[in-house]
Amino acid sequence: MTARTYVGAVDQGTTGTRFIVFDHEGQVVSNAYEKHEQIYPEPGWVEHDAMEIWENTKTVISDALAQAEIEADQLEAIGVTNQRETTVFWDAETGKPVYNAIVWQDRRTTERVEQLEEEGKVDEIREKTGLEADAYFSATKAEWLLEEGDPIKMERARPEDVRDRAEQGEILFGTIDTWLIYNLTGNHITEVTNASRTMLYNIHDLEWDDDLLEEFSVPREMLPEVRPSSDEETYGTTDPDGFLEAEVPVAGALGDQQAALFGQTCFDAGDAKNTYGTGSFFLMNTGNEAVESDHGLLTTIGFQRSGEDVQYALEGSIFVTGAAVEWLEDVDLIDDPSETAELARSVDSTDGVYVVPAFTGLGAPHWDQRARGTIVGMTRGTRKEHIIRATLESIAYQTRDVAEAMEADSGIDMTSLKVDGGAVKNNYLCQLQSDIIGSEIARPVVDETTALGSAYAAGLAVGYWDDLEELRNNWQIDREFQPDPDENVDARYDRWMDAVDRSLDWARDGGD
Repeated sequence: MTARTYVGAVDQGTTGTRFIVFDHEGQVVSNAYEKHEQIYPEPGWVEHDAMEIWENTKTVISDALAQAEIEADQLEAIGVTNQRETTVFWDAETGKPVYNAIVWQDRRTTERVEQLEEEGKVDEIREKTGLEADAYFSATKAEWLLEEGDPIKMERARPEDVRDRAEQGEILFGTIDTWLIYNLTGNHITEVTNASRTMLYNIHDLEWDDDLLEEFSVPREMLPEVRPSSDEETYGTTDPDGFLEAEVPVAGALGDQQAALFGQTCFDAGDAKNTYGTGSFFLMNTGNEAVESDHGLLTTIGFQRSGEDVQYALEGSIFVTGAAVEWLEDVDLIDDPSETAELARSVDSTDGVYVVPAFTGLGAPHWDQRARGTIVGMTRGTRKEHIIRATLESIAYQTRDVAEAMEADSGIDMTSLKVDGGAVKNNYLCQLQSDIIGSEIARPVVDETTALGSAYAAGLAVGYWDDLEELRNNWQIDREFQPDPDENVDARYDRWMDAVDRSLDWARDGGD
């Protein structure tokens, strides 16, 4: 293996797009990032411009290569990782989106999900997909676009009926991985972890489910082909006449949370990681067994390598963690997220204040689409430092909610949790998390584990790395945090649960 070849990873997230070039040791060689616009047409609606995302993707790939003075043909492969349930429709002929992408956080289909609950269809959906019926997933978003979307407003679609064109395969469906793979290679492909987040894919039979396609009236003709996460056949190559001016294999893709699981080398049953981003996503590898949750977790596909069985995972999806810190900035309680640790330390406690950041409802293990952000316990003596500390504590409490559910479902007592994402640079939060969860927290040297996971998937597929053992040897600890035995967190956690109860079922007619 020459030292002059690399693997690149497109990390397309909720707030921006990053391209990272990794070397054989799994170290970051170069890194470029672009933000994109968050579009809020109505309360509870969240959209992205898929063309802006693609333009930004080209920009960050070009910028990262230029920064390191690397030619595109020195990339042995490209991997893709992405915000998962976000849904895009585009015109097969022009390659242009028909509408804005509907983002995973979007709640416009809440009433449709409540209808599924009333009709008793939730158990069937859970059995086939491993998912709770929720507006979070792609199925109701796709249904809404087919039934309610107004393409003329978007000025990007012909005025013909979108459903008719979808049934002819002229309008294509995809999550963001599919959109990027299509633009990079010209092929309409997704992979198993992203397919498993659509609420249209049977995770046991490993195929699009006819009953679910019928329930949500999604034509099979518009769906992508489903491939392994690490694909020796590759998804295609970049166009030598395109922006890269080189043929680079696109050989791996994983939804962002599964990519972090892979990047954290959680290859064995019982291995667990938590990624702290806009939301937090806690995954535990359960091996070849799809463990059914009795405690409000999702059963999902962890990853699949070419010619091998699917590895499953349990997942706890927490909708708002990092976004709660962004909210502190939005309302001018802080000027910069880096201030939160110092301000939180400046008070001895929250003084009885609890923040439940249910801005877009509550995910696992509560699953309440109508919960809303709540601050309880304030007095005239409450200062902003108390609210800031309570916001950081809410991140750790929500993780404990999921950890307890995960231990109950899996029967595995977790002794160590691997963490990654932007928020784990905050030592105060990592120690707080260790205390509240009662477990060791391990933070790796390379914290871009989401991008690293998709790079590993692509690199394994083309032989850049030989096996999983080689990847395990790359993983190095930056710092470990141990729980403080003197911290009495159980009483505080009980009060947290009381605060959660206050937030539930708030967004009713006239209250949203």
